[in-house]
Amino acid sequence: MSGTLDGQGGAPASAVTDCDVNSNDFRAAFQAAHLGMALVGRDGRVRIANEALGALLGTEPARLQGCPVTEFAGLREDPRSRLACREVLLGRRERLSCTRRLRRPGGRTVWAEVSLAPLPDSCDVLLSVADITEQRELRARLRHLRMHDPVTRLPNRSLFFERLAAALTAAAMNRRDGGRIGLCYLDLDGFKAVNDTLGHRAGDRLLSAVARRLTECAASGGHLVARLGGDEFALLVEESTGTDQLVRLAGAVQAALQRPFEVAGQRLSVSASIGVVERPAAGTHATELMQAADTTLYWAKADGKARWALFDPERNAHRITRQALSSTLRPAVERGEFALHYQPLVGLGDGVVRGVEALVRWRHPQFGTLAPNRFIGLAEETGAIVPLGRWVLRTACRQARAWQLARPHRPLVVSVNVAVRQVWDSDLVADVAAILAETQLPPRLLQLELTESAVMGSSGRPLQQLRALSEMGVAIAIDDFGTGYSNLAYLSRLPVSTLKLDGSFMRGFRAGEPPNPADETIVEALVQLAHRLGLTVTAECVESAEQAERLGRIGCDTGQGWFYSRPLPPDRIPELMGPP
Repeated sequence: MSGTLDGQGGAPASAVTDCDVNSNDFRAAFQAAHLGMALVGRDGRVRIANEALGALLGTEPARLQGCPVTEFAGLREDPRSRLACREVLLGRRERLSCTRRLRRPGGRTVWAEVSLAPLPDSCDVLLSVADITEQRELRARLRHLRMHDPVTRLPNRSLFFERLAAALTAAAMNRRDGGRIGLCYLDLDGFKAVNDTLGHRAGDRLLSAVARRLTECAASGGHLVARLGGDEFALLVEESTGTDQLVRLAGAVQAALQRPFEVAGQRLSVSASIGVVERPAAGTHATELMQAADTTLYWAKADGKARWALFDPERNAHRITRQALSSTLRPAVERGEFALHYQPLVGLGDGVVRGVEALVRWRHPQFGTLAPNRFIGLAEETGAIVPLGRWVLRTACRQARAWQLARPHRPLVVSVNVAVRQVWDSDLVADVAAILAETQLPPRLLQLELTESAVMGSSGRPLQQLRALSEMGVAIAIDDFGTGYSNLAYLSRLPVSTLKLDGSFMRGFRAGEPPNPADETIVEALVQLAHRLGLTVTAECVESAEQAERLGRIGCDTGQGWFYSRPLPPDRIPELMGPP
């Protein structure tokens, strides 16, 4: 063949026809294509470019002729892409595909999908460049919507935990012993009264006004402000200079929120209780930080609300003694000092709330609200766990029945922890049967959680009770699986329907931890074994979207943890379930 290609500056045919690419059909298709393309020689220089590529790059196609492909395709700056390009040109690699940001004349940039692949039966390589700017911008807009609260426009829980995990990961990778992190965790005092009297629309306006003031408080330091759900907000200080900075921030928030709000023609006054935590970032995990903030927030409320409280690890050790608690446990059950909060169990495949775990809190008149780890051990030692456990079971079943009546088409399973002494020291089967009859809760909506040490090796009375409960229709779950005997042979004998993997397995799934393939391998093996035995698997202590995605990918059924929600009072659970 002979002649020249139109628009190519009269390039001799021999320059572009070594492999019969100058046929009329090829030339027509090449120039008419909407996809930016160029033929690149084995020397890495452009031999011919089409009109679409020139338009994409904002230049004439002829100007690209003879240019190194790495220059204008964004491959020079990245050593890996530059090496991969060379491998394709030398025939050692079949294809290069990457996303690059390309700069046009005048400073405008476009995002492009760049591909480089040898032509069949040719000595040339085909470069294709597709403009994906609109797709990336759309994905960015969708991500913004997914990661921001629609009412306040603040970052939501997912983005907050993403930023928190990133900050802790950066601290771990940089190994900066001096790096610190701080958190102000707050909720509004009296917000429920606004919702109940003025309606949810007024409540939403109030939340938006609160969000604006919080943003103003955080603006000078560039701190992240997020709405975690309901009337809960968080201010994250990623590079804290110390406790004084967090205390000043908490004080500024208190002062800002104490000024009246004008909402829907009403002059409203609210306050906030704030838990303040400040500590070294290295070695800190998201769950530990949030649990400390949650505890401190409870302190602020117990101390009278409308105030902040600073986390003090020795506060409980100095004020709460074993003798004081153990001597008041039984009377506290009779006086009604306990309350239940509920933490959602969420399907990892669809994000739907499948059930809740009932977690008891002690509203101690002297020491404030106490988490279970402060008194359950004492209750087991003193035997008070039997009346307390019976109260927890009755209260949880009554609440589950109320949810069922309110949402008959989307009932929630309530999961209740059962201690070893409840199995041995009481007629658990009779208690459960009586409470189910009293509350009219269907047995299928109740799950009992027993620790691995309580059920592994079961025989005699415990095994008989478990079988009787299962025959009644009540589900049995093994809690904290993997921390006890782990005798898998007993799983085939026990009437168990669910394994709850202990949170220690999640360490290998944390972004801030060195990768540990063994953890994921063990979890995957346990999930496969459980499924073969007809069991479902719940992962505890899920802290991030990355963990949830990886657990879902290996087949875990449900997840539970701070990524989804902290334990909530019963009136907050319907918010997580969506419309009836």
